[in-house]
Amino acid sequence: MQDLVQSVDRALCILEVLSDYENGLGIAEISEKANLHKSTVYRFINTLIFKGYVHQDIPTNKYLLTLKLFELGNKKIEKMNLISVAQPYLKELMENTDEVVHLVVREENELIYVSKVEPKKSIIMYTRIGMRKPMYCTSMGKAIMAELTEEEVQDIWDESDIQRYTDHTIINFSDLKNDLKDVKLKGYAIDNQEVETGIICLGVVLKDYTNKICGAISASGSTIHFTEDKIDFISKSLLDCADKISKELGYRN
Repeated sequence: MQDLVQSVDRALCILEVLSDYENGLGIAEISEKANLHKSTVYRFINTLIFKGYVHQDIPTNKYLLTLKLFELGNKKIEKMNLISVAQPYLKELMENTDEVVHLVVREENELIYVSKVEPKKSIIMYTRIGMRKPMYCTSMGKAIMAELTEEEVQDIWDESDIQRYTDHTIINFSDLKNDLKDVKLKGYAIDNQEVETGIICLGVVLKDYTNKICGAISASGSTIHFTEDKIDFISKSLLDCADKISKELGYRN
């Protein structure tokens, strides 16, 4: 494990704790959840307030996150041409399939959701912008992994926290490798209730002007509606959408 700067680690720990409580927490609650002494929490909270990352709700005396972290993250996202280029195509894909459409980027062994387009009849999906999910059990993650070397896939598996989210989650590496072989043949990946029961997701990769993977997109819906014919239609629509986005990003076969 790399050497940690204790003060930075503690400050980030407090921010992460507060991020889970939209109504804020008091000093004693933060102290308990962050496993830090109350005097330490108080000292760090004052610094975070001074820097604009936290503010205190006077009526309740609770501390809440400001939007400064979002603003910092947004600066990074704004520089990602991918989102602005992809957005109209994602909307078109949603309208064509009448299903929920996602766009993700990879960060190490996880996916970060950077865009979500929903139809009016949208099913309830527990996804939001900024959410992270593992690669090994998501359609978009598997679509990306199918493009990697065996060594890279092994590294992702070894460094992931393998969990059984549903009865359908792949938790055996040999099963994943067989699944990835199928992805290579079809050109798209399927998450068949591996993350959420009752939800099927189809995912494909996006590539940029360097001919490298820069993200992935998916269409998700209920197992009730995803018949074989619907899966065939959505997979073709996804591949067509990905091709358009990739070409606009400068990708050439």
